[in-house]
Amino acid sequence: MLSKIRQCLEHSQAIRRRWQADARALVAVDEVNAYCEAQRRATRARVRADRAAFYHWAKVAAEVARIAPLAEMDIDVVRAVVAEEERRRT
Repeated sequence: MLSKIRQCLEHSQAIRRRWQADARALVAVDEVNAYCEAQRRATRARVRADRAAFYHWAKVAAEVARIAPLAEMDIDVVRAVVAEEERRRT
């Protein structure tokens, strides 16, 4: 029983490390636009109906917001990004 609990915790930690690493990578490439890029990738995943990828990139966006003080997080820009991605996919 304890081994199953440990496996579950290790799996959760691996998932967390993956989105934290993706957030750091986006910030390293372009800190100002990292949040919008993560939102763009989340929208692409949502449009493709890829639930796991959507949750991953939404978590990446949240992590970018947490670690990048220069990241732009303007809701109007995010809405424009979402609209653009939805138009592109339809």
